Amino acid sequence: MLISEARPDWHLVIIGPVVKIDPANLPQHENIHYLGGRDYKELPAYLAGWDLAMLPFARNESTRFISPTKTPEYLAAGKPVVSTSIRDVVRPYGELKLVRIADTVSEFVTAAELAMQEDTPVSEWLSRVDVFLEKISWDRTWASMMKLIDSAIAARDGEDKANSTGAAGKQAPNIITRDFVFDYLVVGAGFSGSVIAERLATQGKKVLVVDKRNHIGGNAYDHYDDHGVLVHKYGPHIFHTNSREVFEYLSRFTQWRSYEHRVLASVDGQLVPIPINLDTINKLYGMNLNSFEVEEFYKSLAEPVEYIRTSEDVVVSKVGRELYEKFFRNYTRKQWGLDPSELDKSVIARIPTRTNRDDRYFTDTYQAMPLHGFTRMFENMLNHPNIKVMLNTDYQEIQKAIPCCEMVYSGPVDEYFDYRYGKLPYRSLDFKHETHNTSVFQKAPVINYPNEQLYTRVTEFKYLTGQEHSKTSIVYEFPKAEGDPYYPVPRPENNEMYKQYKALSDTTPGVYFVGRLATYKYYNMDQCVAQALSVYKQIAVKA
Repeated sequence: MLISEARPDWHLVIIGPVVKIDPANLPQHENIHYLGGRDYKELPAYLAGWDLAMLPFARNESTRFISPTKTPEYLAAGKPVVSTSIRDVVRPYGELKLVRIADTVSEFVTAAELAMQEDTPVSEWLSRVDVFLEKISWDRTWASMMKLIDSAIAARDGEDKANSTGAAGKQAPNIITRDFVFDYLVVGAGFSGSVIAERLATQGKKVLVVDKRNHIGGNAYDHYDDHGVLVHKYGPHIFHTNSREVFEYLSRFTQWRSYEHRVLASVDGQLVPIPINLDTINKLYGMNLNSFEVEEFYKSLAEPVEYIRTSEDVVVSKVGRELYEKFFRNYTRKQWGLDPSELDKSVIARIPTRTNRDDRYFTDTYQAMPLHGFTRMFENMLNHPNIKVMLNTDYQEIQKAIPCCEMVYSGPVDEYFDYRYGKLPYRSLDFKHETHNTSVFQKAPVINYPNEQLYTRVTEFKYLTGQEHSKTSIVYEFPKAEGDPYYPVPRPENNEMYKQYKALSDTTPGVYFVGRLATYKYYNMDQCVAQALSVYKQIAVKA
């Protein structure tokens, strides 16, 4: 059913030439009006008579990456807008509730009815629109581009002048004004880099943040997929911490949604809680043990291990070989490409077993998710007049053109030193995202698959985000040896190689190494924040 049929009292006016399609194939109805092309000078007169502007793009491969400039143009004209879930409309316009998003006829009609009542004293919709549009005006964009161009030209001219007089080429040219000099170059716009950038900027330092990717947020980046579902591009990121300092710091940039993470494991054809608890044992073995009895049950299975060195030692000494085989061995093999007997004890040491029915994956004091997503939190963190962000940028390409006094580096430490001692091993992941035409896909936010499947786990994002949507999106995770570095491989020989790189980093003046990749440690998000705050304090003392 067409919108024109659902609301015969509305008139749908389409302006623009009909191309690449036979006009006879267009929807026809007495309240649909095709006016053809019009001169630009006439458009304001037409627009003045509209109650609503629509962006009814089909969602397909041709429209997947479009960024309709009509969105800000319609909003600048003061017209409410309803659009299909085109990615660059959903974020930021839909997320900021400046544009309503709808994909079906009934959704579109409802959204249109609400949008035409959008601007009220309570909603202050038009005021919010004006504030947002001012930030992305052509004048502002042009001024930012000119600033970078002038900076690059000044740097080149200054370097030519220095070279001609025999001066050191790496010295920042004197002719660059303070407007074009950054105190710090921060490499990486994930947790580590963004936290330090924000702290430095707040103290009056000028900071340039660069990232090779086309987005901020590092691996915690989330976005609305083609169906309008908020997903984590690089797998699930669940925030939890025992640090009040970390939680209160991040609370400056986001509101929170209370969330306690729960995981099931597919074992012997059943879905049971993981970490292993009382209910796991009772369901798996068809028993009815209580907390005291299950503790004795664990002891009866456990195998004494004199020296705990490997991940296998950790599990077998706690719950025995049978549960080790069911829950841990194959999962670990898939995840790391190594048997648990070949991995350091730290890999599994943080996975507890419980004698009660507590099925929470984490037991930290603070457990929550950013109310509007991680990316919004990073946007707020980096939204400071002293911070400039350059994406799709390799820091090595701009070091000379845009000189900075000191550097904060959160990239791979071996890459920084041109792999002098060899390449540090990492495990990587492939992600297979799917959207399903159902409100719920699985029984838990995450289901682990420790057995025969090639993937390790499946995540359903709506559990994490609390989003209400008629569809749901999931992701399968497939571990692999090559690709983006995610997990440092904790083996003695790798740690020895890293020690050599650390010795280099400790003696490299003017560069601060921070984060997972730069310190070759698997930090949780809160640990990244805590380390970044600690490094910032070290920088502040020297500044």
